[in-house]
Amino acid sequence: MVFWSLIHMLTFFLDFFTVLGAMNRDKDLEIIILRKQLRILQRKVKSPPRISDPERIILATLTDKFSHSTKDAKHHLYQVMLIFKPDTVLRWHREIVRRKWTFKRKGKPGRPGISSELEALIMRLAKENPRWGYDKIHGELLKLGHNLSATSVRNVLKRHRITPT
Repeated sequence: MVFWSLIHMLTFFLDFFTVLGAMNRDKDLEIIILRKQLRILQRKVKSPPRISDPERIILATLTDKFSHSTKDAKHHLYQVMLIFKPDTVLRWHREIVRRKWTFKRKGKPGRPGISSELEALIMRLAKENPRWGYDKIHGELLKLGHNLSATSVRNVLKRHRITPT
């Protein structure tokens, strides 16, 4: 699948750079020849071909760029798009954009939570030493090898309704 995607992308860029180097008259003749071949192919084949996802992405992106380039783009699209309907290709583009922005995120946002053992240790230190504040408990936890901030200690104590000294 990845190999075919790379092949499609490579051929697209080769076509793109070939068109950039051609003169306007040559481009116009090439477009006329390609349209004639497409119309012949349309007469021979009754249903539209099945295309791969990379081809669909490239076609949808180009069609979207074309639809934003001129005023009467919708009418132009119906003249230019010979194999697929413009509405279909624009729907493909909407799906691609929707898929890009609606992916599932891995894990929860923010910092990872504190383990229950560490939370119990914080509570034990706070109850056994009522004169210690957040910073002192934080320092003792660092000595024991637990790397967390004084703010995390404060949040744990607030959650258990233990007021600071």
